[in-house]
Amino acid sequence: LGAMGWILRLSGALVLAAGAHGCTTIAVGRTATVDGSVMATHTDDGSSGSDARLGWLPAADHPPNATRPVYYDLEGYPHAPRPGQDPIGYIPEVPHTYARFFNTYGIMNEHQVGMAESTCSAVFGASAVGHGGKALLSIDSLSRIGLERCATARCAVQTMGTLAETHGFYGPGSFEGSGESLMVVDPTEAFVFHILPDDTGASAVWAAQRVPDNAATVVSNMYVIRAINFSDPHTFLFSSNIRRVAATLGWRNTSSEGLDFTRWFSDGEYAHKYYSGRRMWGALSLMAPSANLPDHYDDLKFTPAYPFAVVPDRKLGREDLFQIHRSYYEGTPYDMTVGVAAGPWGNPDRFNTGDGQVKGAWERSIGLFRTAHTHLVQARGWLPDAQGGLLWYGPHSAPGTCFVPFAAGVSSVPAVYAETNPNVLDKTSAYWAHRYVFNIMHIKYRYMRADVNATATALEAKSAALVASIDKAVESTQRTLTPANLTELYARNAEHVVKTWWTLPDTLVARYADGYLNDGGSVPYSAAWLNLTNFVTGPPAVPCPPCPCTPTSSPTCSKCCGKGKAKGLDVQKTAQDSAQEKSAGLPSCVLACDTATREYRACLSRCLQL
Repeated sequence: LGAMGWILRLSGALVLAAGAHGCTTIAVGRTATVDGSVMATHTDDGSSGSDARLGWLPAADHPPNATRPVYYDLEGYPHAPRPGQDPIGYIPEVPHTYARFFNTYGIMNEHQVGMAESTCSAVFGASAVGHGGKALLSIDSLSRIGLERCATARCAVQTMGTLAETHGFYGPGSFEGSGESLMVVDPTEAFVFHILPDDTGASAVWAAQRVPDNAATVVSNMYVIRAINFSDPHTFLFSSNIRRVAATLGWRNTSSEGLDFTRWFSDGEYAHKYYSGRRMWGALSLMAPSANLPDHYDDLKFTPAYPFAVVPDRKLGREDLFQIHRSYYEGTPYDMTVGVAAGPWGNPDRFNTGDGQVKGAWERSIGLFRTAHTHLVQARGWLPDAQGGLLWYGPHSAPGTCFVPFAAGVSSVPAVYAETNPNVLDKTSAYWAHRYVFNIMHIKYRYMRADVNATATALEAKSAALVASIDKAVESTQRTLTPANLTELYARNAEHVVKTWWTLPDTLVARYADGYLNDGGSVPYSAAWLNLTNFVTGPPAVPCPPCPCTPTSSPTCSKCCGKGKAKGLDVQKTAQDSAQEKSAGLPSCVLACDTATREYRACLSRCLQL
């Protein structure tokens, strides 16, 4: 690696220790989807301080010689640029920039170019201009600039890569690492874009690989591009310095297999083994069960346990991707909804690892409690861009969210989605509606999550019907609705979802209050969980009295001895029985009956007057 590389990497980690974003992303090619769209997804798995606001900016024209400000990447809430924040530098502006959705990162523009981000470990790190370093651009800025300037995914990849080489790139440098990855899609293509600082801290190394049209891929905080074929520009794009920098790390340009990007530029998994690989295995296996992918490996950096992409067993719809992002590996050996850690109600969330006195690790799930938002971009080339591009936005954690659509041609975002503060409860906020419900779910997780997901499914179906009706109107008239009309239709639907979501907390608490169901039913602990507790070794049942017993109307007598036994019809007394009866204080006439004679039963009947 070299001393300079490690110094730069450590510097980046120290300067940018805040704002961890361990995200999961998926991209699907157009012939692998049910409707021919290209899709990309992203979960912003940060922390309780992440920025969940959905932003939108209009297209704009710029005068000659204009410059674009670049701001320091702040990651948390509020994201850059913050009020009063000064730029750390400028780049030349282009004559025209496109309208786009954004959050901390760029999401989708008016030409259906969409993105999804995942931080990755890298062998080099760098610091920003004005913060001890020479790099100007972060993934936040690059993703937004790519959407501002490009009408295709290929253009966005090349633009971001060239700018990073020219002006320098720095990553978040938190525990995840100093590299980054983006899914970049448009109506015809999907790319996986990887980037990291170079060995000088003033430029960047990057590569992009095209996802086959019939395939799907996953990035979960670790690079996935392996052998780069430098002779295939249709499939691979890369920085001008990639071979030189790889050579400084020990790569020799003698292999016919090309340059393994992950082998040479990734710093491996972080946090623990399987932190990235388990999600790759889980998501890829849900899309292609027949691939029978391994769930164990040695070192994911050196062992390519999983393919770059898989061909799904069946064509995928957006609902399939929604469900992948809600996954806790249910039904697998790593199912987080079972076991003692899941508690009596199958809670899969693992909030922390204690105070450090106990060494260990939890599985890293795909669905996660510390998510600011999840989004799915759908690029549909058979429709005009304004309606063809769809952003399905789900505030907070995917397992407890409802995805709502916004078309690329809208002219604003509803205030309930555009404004929120993660530190202040706001009952007008979409983010807080979903966060509130998600936390209520943990009271009785298994049951409440089923109710919440059923509500989400119904509302998502209504949203899909709205999209279909607008699609039909556009296709029948060969014209796109006005931005005002699109904005009104989608905003009204989104606001209805939020209004409905705010009714769920009271509904859930009323239904499950005090451990009961308000319809008279019950919500019992599962046998599996009871067997994991001290329930089976708890206080024993009340001891039975000796048989026969009186009075026969006693529930205990009837339960323990039965009607026949109470009448002494099958009694075979022993000395031990007699000793027990003496201690029980039975009538003396019972004790006088000789158990060794045939007259015992008759004696007992006379004594008890049966």
